[in-house]
Amino acid sequence: MPPRPENPCFGCGGANPRGMQLTFQQDHAQRRIRGRFVLGPPYQGSGGMAHGGIIAVLVDEAMGKLARFEQARAVTAELRIEYLRPTPVDAEIVVEAEAVERQGRNLFQRAEIRSAAGEVLVRAQGRFVVIAPAA
Repeated sequence: MPPRPENPCFGCGGANPRGMQLTFQQDHAQRRIRGRFVLGPPYQGSGGMAHGGIIAVLVDEAMGKLARFEQARAVTAELRIEYLRPTPVDAEIVVEAEAVERQGRNLFQRAEIRSAAGEVLVRAQGRFVVIAPAA
Protein backbone atom coordinates (compact mmCIF):
# COMPACT_ATOMS: atom_id res chain seq x y z
CA MET A 1 0.00 0.00 0.00
CA PRO A 2 2.08 2.94 -1.21
CA PRO A 3 1.06 6.39 0.05
CA ARG A 4 -1.65 7.95 -2.11
CA PRO A 5 -0.50 11.28 -3.59
CA GLU A 6 -3.78 13.05 -2.70
CA ASN A 7 -3.86 11.77 0.90
CA PRO A 8 -2.85 14.44 3.49
CA CYS A 9 -2.62 11.95 6.41
CA PHE A 10 0.41 12.51 8.68
CA GLY A 11 1.13 8.79 8.90
CA CYS A 12 0.49 7.42 5.42
CA GLY A 13 -0.30 10.35 3.14
CA GLY A 14 1.70 11.10 0.05
CA ALA A 15 0.35 14.67 -0.01
CA ASN A 16 1.91 15.53 3.34
CA PRO A 17 5.57 16.42 2.79
CA ARG A 18 6.09 16.73 6.57
CA GLY A 19 4.38 13.41 7.29
CA MET A 20 5.88 9.95 7.66
CA GLN A 21 4.56 8.60 4.32
CA LEU A 22 4.41 5.08 5.72
CA THR A 23 3.75 2.18 3.37
CA PHE A 24 2.33 -1.19 4.39
CA GLN A 25 1.71 -4.50 2.69
CA GLN A 26 -1.59 -6.35 2.88
CA ASP A 27 -1.42 -10.10 3.44
CA HIS A 28 -4.83 -11.20 2.15
CA ALA A 29 -4.32 -14.87 3.03
CA GLN A 30 -3.58 -14.15 6.71
CA ARG A 31 -5.58 -10.89 6.81
CA ARG A 32 -2.61 -9.00 8.25
CA ILE A 33 -0.99 -5.65 7.63
CA ARG A 34 2.81 -5.48 7.73
CA GLY A 35 5.41 -2.77 7.31
CA ARG A 36 9.19 -2.63 7.61
CA PHE A 37 10.82 0.66 8.54
CA VAL A 38 14.01 2.36 9.63
CA LEU A 39 12.58 5.49 11.24
CA GLY A 40 15.67 7.70 11.30
CA PRO A 41 16.74 10.55 13.63
CA PRO A 42 13.79 12.91 12.92
CA TYR A 43 11.50 10.52 14.84
CA GLN A 44 13.57 10.06 18.01
CA GLY A 45 12.71 11.04 21.52
CA SER A 46 16.02 10.82 23.32
CA GLY A 47 19.08 8.66 23.06
CA GLY A 48 18.41 7.32 19.57
CA MET A 49 15.09 5.77 20.56
CA ALA A 50 11.74 6.37 18.86
CA HIS A 51 9.45 8.94 20.43
CA GLY A 52 6.43 7.34 22.11
CA GLY A 53 4.04 9.39 19.97
CA ILE A 54 5.68 8.12 16.80
CA ILE A 55 5.26 4.56 18.04
CA ALA A 56 1.57 5.35 18.57
CA VAL A 57 1.35 6.57 14.96
CA LEU A 58 2.92 3.34 13.69
CA VAL A 59 0.54 0.97 15.48
CA ASP A 60 -2.49 3.20 14.84
CA GLU A 61 -1.74 3.30 11.11
CA ALA A 62 -1.21 -0.46 10.88
CA MET A 63 -4.39 -1.29 12.80
CA GLY A 64 -6.38 1.31 10.88
CA LYS A 65 -5.41 -0.32 7.58
CA LEU A 66 -7.14 -3.55 8.70
CA ALA A 67 -10.51 -1.92 7.97
CA ARG A 68 -9.75 -2.52 4.29
CA PHE A 69 -10.41 -6.22 4.84
CA GLU A 70 -13.90 -5.20 5.99
CA GLN A 71 -14.38 -2.91 2.95
CA ALA A 72 -14.89 -0.06 5.40
CA ARG A 73 -13.48 3.25 6.57
CA ALA A 74 -12.92 3.33 10.31
CA VAL A 75 -11.52 5.77 12.86
CA THR A 76 -9.63 5.13 16.08
CA ALA A 77 -11.85 5.07 19.16
CA GLU A 78 -9.41 3.57 21.69
CA LEU A 79 -5.71 2.84 21.59
CA ARG A 80 -3.73 0.99 24.28
CA ILE A 81 0.03 0.66 23.96
CA GLU A 82 2.55 -1.34 25.98
CA TYR A 83 6.07 -0.01 25.50
CA LEU A 84 8.07 -3.13 26.36
CA ARG A 85 11.55 -2.14 25.15
CA PRO A 86 13.07 0.96 23.57
CA THR A 87 12.51 1.12 19.81
CA PRO A 88 15.65 2.22 17.95
CA VAL A 89 15.43 4.76 15.15
CA ASP A 90 18.55 3.52 13.36
CA ALA A 91 17.61 -0.16 12.87
CA GLU A 92 14.87 -1.92 10.94
CA ILE A 93 11.63 -2.63 12.77
CA VAL A 94 8.61 -4.65 11.70
CA VAL A 95 5.09 -3.41 12.41
CA GLU A 96 2.33 -6.00 12.09
CA ALA A 97 -1.39 -5.81 12.80
CA GLU A 98 -4.26 -8.28 12.77
CA ALA A 99 -7.97 -8.19 13.44
CA VAL A 100 -9.29 -9.76 16.62
CA GLU A 101 -13.06 -9.46 16.15
CA ARG A 102 -15.90 -7.31 14.88
CA GLN A 103 -18.92 -6.35 16.98
CA GLY A 104 -21.31 -4.32 14.90
CA ARG A 105 -19.46 -1.16 13.87
CA ASN A 106 -16.59 -1.86 16.32
CA LEU A 107 -13.40 -3.43 14.97
CA PHE A 108 -11.04 -4.78 17.62
CA GLN A 109 -7.43 -5.02 16.47
CA ARG A 110 -3.97 -5.76 17.82
CA ALA A 111 -0.48 -4.86 16.66
CA GLU A 112 3.15 -5.44 17.50
CA ILE A 113 6.42 -3.75 16.71
CA ARG A 114 9.36 -6.14 16.57
CA SER A 115 13.07 -5.79 15.93
CA ALA A 116 14.40 -7.33 12.72
CA ALA A 117 15.53 -10.26 14.91
CA GLY A 118 11.95 -10.80 16.12
CA GLU A 119 12.15 -9.32 19.64
CA VAL A 120 8.80 -7.77 20.63
CA LEU A 121 9.32 -4.08 21.42
CA VAL A 122 5.71 -2.82 21.52
CA ARG A 123 2.25 -4.39 21.85
CA ALA A 124 -0.93 -2.48 21.10
CA GLN A 125 -4.67 -3.00 21.06
CA GLY A 126 -7.23 -0.78 19.44
CA ARG A 127 -10.92 -0.32 18.88
CA PHE A 128 -11.89 1.28 15.60
CA VAL A 129 -15.38 2.40 14.64
CA VAL A 130 -16.66 1.96 11.10
CA ILE A 131 -17.88 5.31 9.77
CA ALA A 132 -18.55 4.45 6.11
CA PRO A 133 -18.00 1.89 3.39
CA ALA A 134 -14.54 2.07 1.80
CA ALA A 135 -14.20 4.79 -0.81
